[in-house]
Parts: sequence; structure tokens; C-alpha cells
Amino acid sequence: MPPRPAPLPRSFFESPAWQTAPKLLGCQIVRTFKEGAARVLITETEAYQGTEDLACHARSGLTKRNAAMFGPPGHAYVYFTYGMHWMLNIVCEAESYPAAVLIRAVHPIAGAELLESRRPNLAYRSNWLNGPAKLTQALGIDREENGADVCDCQAALYLAPGISVPLKAIQNGPRVGIAYAPEPWKSMPWRWRIRPQELSAAVAKV
Repeated sequence: MPPRPAPLPRSFFESPAWQTAPKLLGCQIVRTFKEGAARVLITETEAYQGTEDLACHARSGLTKRNAAMFGPPGHAYVYFTYGMHWMLNIVCEAESYPAAVLIRAVHPIAGAELLESRRPNLAYRSNWLNGPAKLTQALGIDREENGADVCDCQAALYLAPGISVPLKAIQNGPRVGIAYAPEPWKSMPWRWRIRPQELSAAVAKV
């Protein structure tokens, strides 16, 4: 088994979510299962920034559900939605200030067979990991990972450096699934992704 990559430093996550989200493109999620380990590249992210952001879970203040967002940066905020899906977010900014980046899509680079076993009959299609619920299912992420330290390379889930993604390969625009939010929050261009046509070239650098 190849050595585990070093984790991203805590300081990487101390910036506002809207600054951290594009920097996470091309970074790795390292996930260890009892059967082995898998690694994926982050290819799409969204930023949620504090109580002032009326699309953010923290808009109504601290609750039991969003408590991890108010914790230290570099930890996971995992929540359940629509009565069926888990979502993985990474906490940013300073402790007590609620900001996080939603991981929206990933691309497998190692251990794909372990991911496939959690999404049977769906693997290797072009869209098999292109949604936040799809990737948490494949990576086996649920409430157990809420609050996990993603800067700890001994943990079963952590983030590591990956590849450098050139600016020309990145597309950004409004966040999705937030029709409830008023303007200007509904239209804030806080969603970033590696352009599909650039993804193959980016992955080839791994």
C-alpha cells in the first residue's frame, strides 16, 4: 500500500469559505475503509459564509444540527437532508464564526473499486460521483464523520494536497438548490468546479 499523503495544514482552512472553496479544487479526500483506502479529487465546491449568508445553515444561529460549523476550522460538518442524503462540508474561518465549504463532486484516483461497492451498478458512469449525496454514499460518510478532524492523517477521513488546477480550467457561478434564499444570496457566485472538458487533463497530472 502506498504511503498516506500528508494532510492539508489547519491554516489552509482559516480563510473565509468563499476563498477556501476554489482552493479545494484538485485537493484529495483520503478515505480509509476496513477493506482498504480510496482517494478522490475534489472537482466542485460551494461556499457558505456566516449568519449573514441567508443561504447558510447558520443564518438562524447555533443549533444542534449546525454546531460543527461553529467549531474550529479544518473539521467536517456532515448533515442529513431530504430524509435520505448526507452532505459533506469542511468548516472554515475562525472558531465560533460559522462558515463551511460543501463538497459537491469528486473524481476517483485510487481505490475506485471500494467506491463502486457502495454505489453498485452506477460506477464509472460520467455522473456517478458528480453530486454531494453521491459522493458521501460512495465514501461511506454519515453522522459518524460529523466533527471529524480532516487535518489528521491518521483519521479515516482527511484532506490532502492534490493537483494544481489552472484558473482557465475553473468555472464559477451561483450556488444550486437554494431557491429559498433571498437576493443577493441566491445569486452569489460561490460555486466553483473544474470544467468538464478540462477534468481529464487535470486528472492526468496525478
